[in-house]
Amino acid sequence: MRWSEITVYVTIVLALALWWVWVAASRLDRLHRKVGTSRAVLDAQLVRRATVAAELATSGLLDPVSSVLVGEAAWAALSTGTDELPADLLALVGPDELPVGGAALLAVDRGGIESELSATLREALDDPDEVAALRADPAGDELVDLLASSWYRAQLARRFHNEAVAQTSRARRGRLVRLLRLAGHAPEPRSLELDDAWPENLGRPGTRRGPVESAPPA
Repeated sequence: MRWSEITVYVTIVLALALWWVWVAASRLDRLHRKVGTSRAVLDAQLVRRATVAAELATSGLLDPVSSVLVGEAAWAALSTGTDELPADLLALVGPDELPVGGAALLAVDRGGIESELSATLREALDDPDEVAALRADPAGDELVDLLASSWYRAQLARRFHNEAVAQTSRARRGRLVRLLRLAGHAPEPRSLELDDAWPENLGRPGTRRGPVESAPPA
């Protein structure tokens, strides 16, 4: 075999190798962007759910104990996702309970705080008669619908985010990907685990009335 032929073969092999590296790196980059986008969507939906919960707590439609508990849980969830809290919620929890800044709870377990909000809302909506009374009020009916919609969207967003994380993690575990360090300095993607089981008496968006079974965990 002539040197010219060897050179051609080597060039082809190197070109194919560089092409594979470029494809793998581009795919990893797309997957990391997908994770970032899905997490932003999930955070937005969780903030939306907490905002509706805060509005429900300050609406005067819940009993006083439930209002305080739901308000505190919503405030904690909003504190982990935004730098500014709704004025009504700030008035509810009181100045002595406020952190130094909205970002003071960013280091706290997000999943645990969101799970606490889920549990508090389920307890507040545990009585079908109380939910029916909320539905009987036009303002309460609107808030319940908004809560159901935001909760459902948060469930879907968490499912999509965790699937994106799993897909990216599998790609990062490839032998050549790790050998060539194609992931670069991108941090290891992390799923968000939390209790977002559906409140039995809330009703799915579009159903409006009646208990439904909890959705399977994502």
